[in-house]
This record gives sequence, C-alpha cells and structure tokens, in this order.
Amino acid sequence: MKLKIKLFDKNLSLPEYQTDKAAALDLYARVDITIAPKRVGYVPLNIALELPPDHWALLAARSSLHKKGLMMANGIGVGDEDYCGDNDEYQAALLNFTNQPVVVKKGERIAQLIILPRERIEIEEVAELGNKDRGGLGTTGY
Repeated sequence: MKLKIKLFDKNLSLPEYQTDKAAALDLYARVDITIAPKRVGYVPLNIALELPPDHWALLAARSSLHKKGLMMANGIGVGDEDYCGDNDEYQAALLNFTNQPVVVKKGERIAQLIILPRERIEIEEVAELGNKDRGGLGTTGY
C-alpha cells in the first residue's frame, strides 16, 4: 500500500517505522510548543495525507508520551479519507496533566500513525438482540 504524504517542514524526517515489526509510524512535532499545566496544546505533526481509497488514519500517543506528563486529550485521533487538502495538517491535541509547563521540542516523536481499511456498515435497528447478558462493564475482571 502506498501513502501520499506532504511535509510542511522538509527539514524534518518523513514518518517512519522504528523497527522492522513496528505497527505504527512515528510522527514528529513541527514546532517547539509549551503546554501550560492542566491545559491542552495543539502540536502540528508536519504531515498532510492522501489516504488510499477506503482507508482511514488512526493517530495514537507514543507509549512514552505519559513520561513527559502528556496524554492525547481525545484518546485517539481519526483521520478520514477526505481530510486530504494541501493545508490539512494533522495535529495532536495533547493534555498536560502535570502542575508544571511541559515543552515539546521540534522534531520530537510524540504520536503514531496507523492506516487501516474502512468498511461502511449498514445499521439495522432491532427491539432486542436476543443474546445472554454479561452483566455490565468490567465483568470479566481487571
């Protein structure tokens, strides 16, 4: 599968897999940004994408992001196939959960990108599903 990527700052690397078996491409902060305590900062990721037909982009935090006192404010990001304009730069909405300002440096790897197939579903409303209840959220233990 081929993915068309536009870089906004050509001095930064293209997204890349860090190992042969990595599931996601690492994405880099395009600018230095300081995120105030208990606030959300928007970090441009230096890419616009043209996704393959019937695919979507999943944007997730790198597993080490929490060590900086940051987490993705919206859990994950979803990039639709039609978010593909020349100025449609992907961004990470990062929440600083600490009591101190957190600095993200230009070129720092902060997010990951996975491209997945998209299949439209057909919704069928029913009065009952007819299956056995499991008992609610967390019923299989922790």
